Amino acid sequence: MGIDDYTGGPGAQQTGVLVVTTNDAPGYRVERVVGEVFGLTVRSRHLGSQIGAGLKSMIGGELKGLTKTLVETRSQAMERLIEAAKARGANAVLMMRFDVTDAADVGTEVCAYGTAVVLVPAGS
Repeated sequence: MGIDDYTGGPGAQQTGVLVVTTNDAPGYRVERVVGEVFGLTVRSRHLGSQIGAGLKSMIGGELKGLTKTLVETRSQAMERLIEAAKARGANAVLMMRFDVTDAADVGTEVCAYGTAVVLVPAGS
């Protein structure tokens, strides 16, 4: 598995929306706060990966199938967050976070959320 299998999130060059986990973005100032945005997805548990994870947990080691699934799930939630920010006229999301919870014992809910803003270069 390559680095793309373990990391996620498109860059600002790809989407036109800068997403950061900080309160601000160095070199920019907030011109306007758009408001809270989120992207949500719920994934059901795949029986094959659950069985594989159970077997792997007996001998130890990384659960690569589950890792890849979680990366894909987080990436989808983040893509939806970016779509929501764009739809509201933002060009950045500050304070981005993930929230992960069980969804009625049949899947996992992943929510990417943050504050949508319009950033401009500092000094303008």
